[in-house]
Amino acid sequence: MSLIDPDDTTPLLRDDASSDDSQDEDYKSRWRSIRVMYFTMFLSSVGFTIVITSLWPYLQKVDSSADASFLGWMVAAYSLGQMVASPLFGLWSNHRPCRESLVCSIFINLAANIYYAYAYLPKTNNKYHMLMSRAFVGFGAGNVAVVRSYVAGATSLKERTGAMANMSACQALGFILGPALQACLSFIGENGVTVKFLDLQLNMYTTPALLAAAFGLVNILLVLLVLKEHCVNEDGKHIRSINYTSEERVDVLDECVETIDQVAVVTSNVLFFIVMFVFAVFETIATPLSMNMFAWTRKEAVLYNGIIMVGIGFQSILVFLAVKAAALKFGDRPVLLAGFFIIFCGFIVLLPWGNHFPKIQWADLKNNSLASQVSEGTLFSNGTVEPTGCPYEQTWCQYTPAIYLAQYISSDVLIGVGYPACNVMSYTLYSKILGPKPQGVYMGWLTASGSGARTLGPVFVSHVYTLLGPRWAFSLICGMVVVGVILLISAYHRLIAFSVRHGRIVE
Repeated sequence: MSLIDPDDTTPLLRDDASSDDSQDEDYKSRWRSIRVMYFTMFLSSVGFTIVITSLWPYLQKVDSSADASFLGWMVAAYSLGQMVASPLFGLWSNHRPCRESLVCSIFINLAANIYYAYAYLPKTNNKYHMLMSRAFVGFGAGNVAVVRSYVAGATSLKERTGAMANMSACQALGFILGPALQACLSFIGENGVTVKFLDLQLNMYTTPALLAAAFGLVNILLVLLVLKEHCVNEDGKHIRSINYTSEERVDVLDECVETIDQVAVVTSNVLFFIVMFVFAVFETIATPLSMNMFAWTRKEAVLYNGIIMVGIGFQSILVFLAVKAAALKFGDRPVLLAGFFIIFCGFIVLLPWGNHFPKIQWADLKNNSLASQVSEGTLFSNGTVEPTGCPYEQTWCQYTPAIYLAQYISSDVLIGVGYPACNVMSYTLYSKILGPKPQGVYMGWLTASGSGARTLGPVFVSHVYTLLGPRWAFSLICGMVVVGVILLISAYHRLIAFSVRHGRIVE
């Protein structure tokens, strides 16, 4: 099914519009505000990805007692905070001007990034300070629900897929810029410089978080100075705001008495959960997996995975462009189904095979090569040698074949195609299912389901991967994707737009 004008050939980052109101001031203000939301989503992505590749090395540096399982909780803390905050910010935006919830959430995010940069300072329990800072960063990121709700309410039905693709493209740009900045800042090194009057170390781990805080300040200014409240109906005609107009409360679309298909709503949330779960697993395990399989050092893992993430980000922009064209021709649901299939292929490719096994940490101790490493000066700042390879505590390292670099990159490419297609189609379909009613709370639940997935995914993979290895971890993920495909096919006929369901538009 396609609910988009087949003559719409608007480029990805251009505004969809009808010629009748292209010069109208309300129209211009509406799209200025939507662009602010695009930028908010962009900065939210930058704030998350700018530290994700250095999270594990930073954790090891500030607290040597932290293991890979705790890394899972570290990544999950962000999503847990977002899961709690999303419905709250969504409810807030339904009843108050959305700029209030946006400014509050962005300020929390800004403060939490500064907290993260100072996580090394306490004498003990540094890993728990990092954990709390990531939880608060995630809480601030709960404004994603507000962003999606606003864009859904401020666009017509035919503009919706394009606007959602634009927003996802901005999110992908954030995913590009974040790791790229982290990769560039890795040349500062682990020691960096110290700003004594602030008692602050500026190094490859803390500088990205401080840069994210600066981006947050820019975002607050844009929200306060540019953003206005706008709402249009499914035909694109201006109606009274979903929540407030000129700070005066209004009634919410009393004429909309048709009910929402709750089965479709629940199904969409479950599908979005699966999409976010499998990607959370992938992004969490990327750094430890590459260090285990390819014997990369911490600095190498941050740099190389940052470069790979940049490549995936650029690829995602092309995917969003292709998704917009594919949705025009085939409809939203077939594109979503194709995305699930590609993700499945990505994890199948990543399964270990062959007779080559990963290098075991400290294996070179038996060959007296560790002493030569010391003589060559490959030392940490505290005088110890950094071990590389698969930790001997992970017993599966001794009998599980290594994953080849070609496998790893091929999987990156496939998942980098499937995930953005599923992501944008999931919440595009969801917004169409909800129709013209206020979507703040519903979008809050969708974001919460995604955040729940990003909470459980890292914990799941860090424990299963640590105890059983990549073969079990990735096989279980393949099984979950299959469950998602079965659910999508079984509910296929119900995942239709609100207006189609109630006969206002013919499918």
